[in-house]
Amino acid sequence: MLLERRQAFVAGPAFDNAVRSLTHHLSQVLAQLEPASLGMYWPHRSEFNAVKALADDPVVTSAVIALPFAQRAPIQMHYREWDGKPPTEIDECRIPSSRGAPIVPEVVLVPCVGFTAAGLRLGYGGGYFDRWMAKHPGVTAVGVAWAVAELEAGALQAEAHDQRLALVVTEDGVRG
Repeated sequence: MLLERRQAFVAGPAFDNAVRSLTHHLSQVLAQLEPASLGMYWPHRSEFNAVKALADDPVVTSAVIALPFAQRAPIQMHYREWDGKPPTEIDECRIPSSRGAPIVPEVVLVPCVGFTAAGLRLGYGGGYFDRWMAKHPGVTAVGVAWAVAELEAGALQAEAHDQRLALVVTEDGVRG
């Protein structure tokens, strides 16, 4: 249901303005955080395209950028430095990645299928980001989502393995 809602939103008339607004809010958050290294994600299934939207952002262009690389067996994920050129590697979940050296970014952007204002995140069900965040508790995890993905407080119950996001940025502003 959330994926269908997101797809309908991206195909709707408010999408272009939402891209501009989300870009603005995310840029402000990154300017406050000033990361020397930033983990981004390659957009998938109507997710916000932070790679494209922030291509000329001064904080992003001055940081070391990395993309996640997911492995299916064992289930794990790590970040690899990325030079900003079209990705040449495909991870085991068939998402474009990088061949760069492994890195632990200071800040990571985390795509959300759904989220709560308290920072709980619903992803695609593989647990890749949760596992990675659990191993790197000092990293600032910033959720990125369309506002239509926000769930009511009781709609998503935290499980033992779930990791909370520091905040979530949408086109409507910053939550958390």
